[in-house]
Parts: sequence; C-alpha cells; structure tokens
Amino acid sequence: MSEINTNEVESKKSLNFIEAAVEKDLAEGKNGGRVQTRFPPEPNGYLHIGHAKAICLDFGISERHGGVCNLRFDDTNPVKEDMEYVDAIEEDIKWLGFHWGNVYYASDYFQQLYDFAICLIKEGKAYVDEQSSEVIAQQKGTPTQPGIESPYRNRPIEESLDLFQRMNAGEFEEGSMTLRAKIDMASSNMHFRDPIIYRILKIAHHRTGTKWKVYPMYDFAHGQSDFFEGVTHSLCTLEFVPHRPLYDLFIDWLKEGKDLDDNRPRQTEFNKLNLNYTLMSKRNLLILVKEGLVDGWDDPRMPTLCGFRRRGYSPESIRKFVDKIGYTTYDALNEFSLLESAVREDLNTRAIRVSAVLDPVKLIVTNYPEGKVEMMEAVNNPENPEDGTHQIAFGRELWMERDDFMEDAPKKFFRMTPRQEVRLKNAYIVKCTGCKKDADGNVVEVYCEYDPNTRSGMPDSNRKVKGTLHWVSSARCLPAEVRLYDRLWTAENPRDELAKLQGEGLTALEAMKKMINPESLTVLKNCYVEEYLADQKPLTYFQFQRIGYFTMDADSKEGQLIFNRTVSLKDTWNKIKNK
Repeated sequence: MSEINTNEVESKKSLNFIEAAVEKDLAEGKNGGRVQTRFPPEPNGYLHIGHAKAICLDFGISERHGGVCNLRFDDTNPVKEDMEYVDAIEEDIKWLGFHWGNVYYASDYFQQLYDFAICLIKEGKAYVDEQSSEVIAQQKGTPTQPGIESPYRNRPIEESLDLFQRMNAGEFEEGSMTLRAKIDMASSNMHFRDPIIYRILKIAHHRTGTKWKVYPMYDFAHGQSDFFEGVTHSLCTLEFVPHRPLYDLFIDWLKEGKDLDDNRPRQTEFNKLNLNYTLMSKRNLLILVKEGLVDGWDDPRMPTLCGFRRRGYSPESIRKFVDKIGYTTYDALNEFSLLESAVREDLNTRAIRVSAVLDPVKLIVTNYPEGKVEMMEAVNNPENPEDGTHQIAFGRELWMERDDFMEDAPKKFFRMTPRQEVRLKNAYIVKCTGCKKDADGNVVEVYCEYDPNTRSGMPDSNRKVKGTLHWVSSARCLPAEVRLYDRLWTAENPRDELAKLQGEGLTALEAMKKMINPESLTVLKNCYVEEYLADQKPLTYFQFQRIGYFTMDADSKEGQLIFNRTVSLKDTWNKIKNK
C-alpha cells in the first residue's frame, strides 16, 4: 500500500520543482520566452478527481506565466472513444473554472504522423514486423537481459515501405503486422527496444471515419503532437518517467537533429492524485456503470467530476483540495477526509442555511394558538450577511428530529427532554413537557410550551439555554427524499484490494461486488424541508442546519424534491475507523 500523505506543508513546497523548471526555461529564453501547456485527455471515459489535479496544473502554470493552455483530445484509439466523452470533458473543464486557448485532436495530425513514419522507414529507422504482439513482447527480454531482434528487423526499406502503405490500404488483417521503430534491442530502457509505433485497426474513427486503417501508438503520437502545436512544457504523471527518453528521441528525429536544445517541449512528471477508499481506473469505472452497480457516470458515489458536481461539491472546493495536497515526485495515498475538509471549508462560505428534518417526529407547542402562523426571519448565511434572509413559517405543530428527543436523558443531553428548555432556531425558547407513545412504545408526539417573550430579537431571547434545535412547520413544509452518500468501497486502498482478489481468481466484477460498501447509499423517503426550497434550482448549495451540506438533485420535480448529501458537518468516518 502507498503511504498516507497528510503533510500539506511539504506537499505545497514540492510544487516548486515544476515552477522552477518553467522559470528556468524563461530565464534562459527558451521557446522564445513562451509558456504553452496542454491538457491531453483520451476521450474514452469521464474525467475523475485525479484529472482535476492535472487540469489545475496545466491551466494554472500557463495562467501564472502569461501563457496559454490548449485542450487536446488524444484520440488515437477509435475502439474506446466516443463524442459523448468529448462533450463531457469540455463541460467538466469549464465547470472547474478553466478556459482553453484552442481545441485540438491527435487525429488532426494523423497525416503528419503518417508522413513522419514514412520518413523513418526511408531512413532505416522503422520497419514492418509480421510477428504477433505476444511474440514481440516475449522478444523484448528483461531489464537485465537484452531482447531478441525480430527476423524482420533488417528487411529492405522498400519492402517495409510497401507493406506499411498496404497496411493503411486495408489489405491486411488486424494484428497481422505492426510498424516498429528501430532503436536498440539491448537498451537498458525497455521502451527503446524497438517499440511498436503503428498498428492496424479496421474500425471507424469518431472524427476521421474510415480514412485510416493504421493508427499511431500513444508514445509515437504524444510527443509529436506536442511539438506540432508548439507546446513548451509537457506535464505528465510519474508513470511517464521511463517514457521520457523515447519522447525526446522521437522529437530529436522529428527535428532532424537541428536546434535540439530549444523550441521543443520539456516533459516534467508529477505524482498522481490517489485517494483512499477511491478507485479511479476508467476501465473499472466503466464496469461499475455497465453492470449497473452505480447510477451512471454521474452517480454521486463515483469519483468522476460530474459525480462530485451532482453530489454538491463546488469547483472551488476541488481546486482548494488540489492546492492543499500539492505536487510531488513520489506517489502517496491521500486521505479522503482532506477533500471533505476542503468542501466543508468552501461551502461554509457559500451555502444557504435551511431547515430540514430527516427522521421526523411531531412536536406540538401546546400553549401556542391553534391556526396561528408566524413568519420567522432566517439568516441565509451568517458568514455572508449580504446573502440576506428568508422567511420560515412557525405554527403550533412542527416536525423535529427524532434523535433530538429523549424521555430519560443523561445529564449532558442538551436537547429535548422533559423539564428542560431549548431554543427552536429562529423562533422561541420552549420547555419540554412530555411525549405520547404508540402501543409498541415508539414516541409519536413530543409536547412542549413556548415562552412568547423569547422570540429571536426580543429582550428575553437572551436567556441562556444549552441547546438549539432545528424544525419545520408541519402545515407549511414540503415532503422530500434525501439521499445519504458514503464511501463506495470498504477497502482503504481498493486498487490494491482489487488486484489481490483478482490474483485469487475473481473477475474484476466479482471482486468489486465483494468490495462495495452496502451502506454507500441510504435513501430516506419521509423527510420534510421548509417551503423556501420549493423554488430553488438543482446544484444550489445548502446547509441543512445541524446535519450537513446538501444539494438538490437534477431528478427533482415539482412536488417531488430530492436532495443529495454532499458531506456531513463533521468528519465521523475517521473517528469510527480509528476507534
């Protein structure tokens, strides 16, 4: 398992190594004093929280240095790609608050990449191999043993050229031939051992249709695309460290050995964002969606950006979280609680305070006039007075939380219990007088008396009481469904646990079913919220007082309100875990 990283200070310091590389290049006048980055997602799935870290870096570096960040879709594998993902990726980047300079596609460069491959064949730097990918992999050798040269490695240039052109004409079946770069089968860098740079794929591309029958591999297309666009700083995650020499070599070849120290992209690597209790592999997320284990890509339990958005996370909170953990040159497993802390901190400043009762029991103010309704003033957000106030109806019969009443309470129970006073938020001080139970001993009504001189703002309202409870009027409230979300996985490191279970013979689906948290979603059907929420829009940020942060789900309809819990007010998960 990776180490847990909670050292925010050290993480922040480590960002300097990326900034330093950029500033060094600027000081030396590299790339004409320009800073140009790119965010290059493959359009084969929805973006997740890990991508947010790369987005913040790619766009942030360019913004801080007066440069530009472009969006480039690395669409070199038509088997997995779809325009649905392109649209979703663009929406997520905008939601995070970033704007790209231009939109590019790796497919924009298919002709240039193909022409470059032709040049490499003519220069004796590439050849067509008729072996299967499995045989090629076996011939690669090991890091301590040199590989075995392909029997096709030294075939005549003219022959490779003819075969490659015929590969693209569709004359050969998928898997029957590949184009390999001729580098060094004895290199200590396994990526230099004649990597495959083109393969045959007879499938329509989402942009180019059936024009191409051969498609470049990622390692061949990535660096060249950076160069074609004028990228100055290619920021990648740590798994690309061993790829960097190949990245640089292909650009050297593309530049034909000229001006090799300037006017080229510099690749710098940083650590991925890893969260405990979170699985972020797009392959595995796709299984969850296709097998119906979650409610689509935007299920609020998913680590996708659209999932976090639907759950009520603000884009500012995600950016704050990325700032907190920073960028390092080593992988670490970050606490999910850091992300929740960031969203609590952010929503505290922007969420509207409202009343909602999730497990209701009737509260009757016995000495309050029947039929009377008072409109109480409720502050929308005490952190931002400019957010104003709204009205909440008060009457004789209210709904309160069942857990806020105990008939026989311990000394430190400062909520509703016989002979004890509490304040009803935004209203009066009341004294509990008793309760009514059904035949099974369940409390069905709680009784209290109010002091009319203790309404908020009146002189007697300053009387000291130790408890303040939220409530809603039973006659002036709205029914609602509330969805409580928790961690999707029971394993702290689900990636490692998944690998372990698969090693024991389980399929990915079987393993995930075994790992999934049965309490990751709790649906409460009989909740009540104040009338003020009737006209609110989905994705508005709310704090249900004393409960947590919530947002209205897009599935809400008039008369059928649905709210998703973003996060509780306090971190209870770690407290439970550490008992």
